[in-house]
Amino acid sequence: MKIIFEDLFQQYEKLVAMADESFREVEREWGPLMKCGEMCSDCCNSVFGLFLIESVYLNQRIAKMERRKRREVLSRGERSDRELLEAEKRLQAYDRDPGAKALAMARERVRCPLLDDRGKCALYRHRPVTCRVYGIPTIINGKIHACWKAGFEKDKPYPAFNLDGAYRELYRLSGRLLQRLAPQNMERASLLVSVSKSINTPPEGLIYQNSDSRIKKGVTKRT
Repeated sequence: MKIIFEDLFQQYEKLVAMADESFREVEREWGPLMKCGEMCSDCCNSVFGLFLIESVYLNQRIAKMERRKRREVLSRGERSDRELLEAEKRLQAYDRDPGAKALAMARERVRCPLLDDRGKCALYRHRPVTCRVYGIPTIINGKIHACWKAGFEKDKPYPAFNLDGAYRELYRLSGRLLQRLAPQNMERASLLVSVSKSINTPPEGLIYQNSDSRIKKGVTKRT
C-alpha cells in the first residue's frame, strides 16, 4: 500500500510545505503578535478531524515509531477516544442548531494523543496541516480566524493561510486515494477522522470500513 500512496503523499507534503512557509512568513512580519512557543499546547487540545489522505499518512508514520513510544501514543489514543465520545454526547444538545454546535465544538477540549507527558508532539515533523497553521490568521468558511491567545486585531489586513483551499486539496487527494482502492466508498473523501481513530485503525480499516460516531461529515467538497 505504501507504493500506491507514495505519489499522493508527495502531493500532500507539498501542501504541508506551503503551510509551513505561510507560518514562517507571518512569523517574520508579525512575530510579536504570535503567542506560539515551546510547550504551548492550546492547539493540541482542540477538537478537529483529518481528511482520509492525512489520516492514512499519519497512520503510516506512527507505524514507523519505536515500539515503546508507539504503544504510549496508542494508549493515549484510546483515552482520547473515550473523551471524544463524552464530548459527542454533550454536543448532541445542539443538533438542531448547526451554528451553536460549531461554537460549542470549538470550546471542547480533548488532549491529542500525540501530545506526550512532556508537552511535546510525538510526531511533530509529520503533524497535520491544521496544527501547522494554528497560531496564524487562517481563512475558514471565507472568514479570517486566529488563535484566541494571539494579538491579531479584527479586520486588519494580515496575511492569512487559506484553510478552505487546503481542505479542498485534502478532499481531492482523499478522492484520488479512494478512486484507486475503494471507488465504491467515494463519499468517504468528505469525512473527517479523529486523530485517535487515525492512529488506532489500520489503513485498510480507514478506507473500507463504515464510518463510526467519531467521524464528522465534512462540508469541503471541491467546487
